[in-house]
Amino acid sequence: MTGTGDGPVRIVVTADGAGRRVDVLLAAELDLSRSAAAQHVDAGRVRVDGRPVRRSRLVEVGETVEVLPAATAAAATAPPVPPVRYRDEHLLVLAKPPGLVVHPGAGHHGDTLVDALVAADVPLAEAADPARPGVVHRLDRDTSGLLVVASTPAALEGLVALLAQRRIVRRYLTLVAGVPAEARGVIDAPIGRHPDRRTRFAVVEGARVARTRYRTLATGEVTTADGARRAVSTLVCGLETGRTHQIRVHLDAVGTPVAGDPVYGADGALAAALGIDRPALHAAHLAFPHPVTGAQVAIDEPLPDDLVAACARAGLAVPAVGAAP
Repeated sequence: MTGTGDGPVRIVVTADGAGRRVDVLLAAELDLSRSAAAQHVDAGRVRVDGRPVRRSRLVEVGETVEVLPAATAAAATAPPVPPVRYRDEHLLVLAKPPGLVVHPGAGHHGDTLVDALVAADVPLAEAADPARPGVVHRLDRDTSGLLVVASTPAALEGLVALLAQRRIVRRYLTLVAGVPAEARGVIDAPIGRHPDRRTRFAVVEGARVARTRYRTLATGEVTTADGARRAVSTLVCGLETGRTHQIRVHLDAVGTPVAGDPVYGADGALAAALGIDRPALHAAHLAFPHPVTGAQVAIDEPLPDDLVAACARAGLAVPAVGAAP
C-alpha cells in the first residue's frame, strides 16, 4: 500500500486479496469498517486501474486500487446541491436548475448533479452504472424541475419498479410555438434514434412505444424582431412512457415545438422575443408512493423566473399544473 500526505492511497492486489469485493479489500487494508469502505466506493472515490467501480466489484491479482481523498474526488468544479424539496433516509427530491447535467458522461465530469451530491457527502444507492449512483430517472440538461434520487438500495429498487409500473406521476409545464390542433389529446408515436443525426431522437416507425398526454392551458402572442406576431401556448404534459427527449420530440412531431428548442423545431426569433435561451420545459409535478414506507409523496415546483418572464412577454398568466392532462 502506498500514499503520502493528502494524496491518493494505492493498493496493488496480491494473491491474498484476489477475488475479494473491493469494499471488503479496502476495509481490511485500510482498517475501516465495511460500511465506511462502502461509502468511499459509493462516493466515487475508489478506482480500479483508473476506472470507478461498484462496491461488489471483485479485484484481481496485479490490479491497482486507488482511493482518492474527498477533495480530489469531488472536483473543485462540483456545483452546489440544488434545492431539496423532500428528503428522508431513503431518497430525496431535488429541484434541478436548467443547465445542470444529471450524471457524468461524455464531456461532463465533475460538474453534474451526481458530482454535487457526492461532494456534499449525500448517500447515493449503488447502481448498475458506477457513474449513475442513485439515479432513477433523468431530466435533460436544460430542463428544470423535479427529480428523485435514491439514497438506499431498497429505495432504488423500489423506485425503478414504480417507474416500470408507471406509478410515478410526472407532469411538465411547457411553452410551445403555435397552437395545438386539438386542445388536449394523446400523442402516441414511437421514438427512436434519428436516422441521420445520431445525437437526436425522432418519431421512427417500429421504434419503442412512446405516449405523451397534453392539455392546452392558454394561448398568447409575442412580436418577433421582424415585427411578425407569433402565437404561443402553455401546455401541461404527462408522460405515460419515459423515452429520451420524449416531450420535445412529440411536440415537434405535431407541429408545436417547445419554444427555445432549436434541436427539435423551434426558431431563434421566437426564443429571442420570449427572452429565453433554453427549451421552455419544466418538470412541475412529481408524485409516487414511497418505495419503502408506502406513504404518498406529491410535490409541485413553481415555474422558474426565466419561464415566468417568457409567459409575461406573451401576455400569459403563470400556469399551474392542475389536474392530469
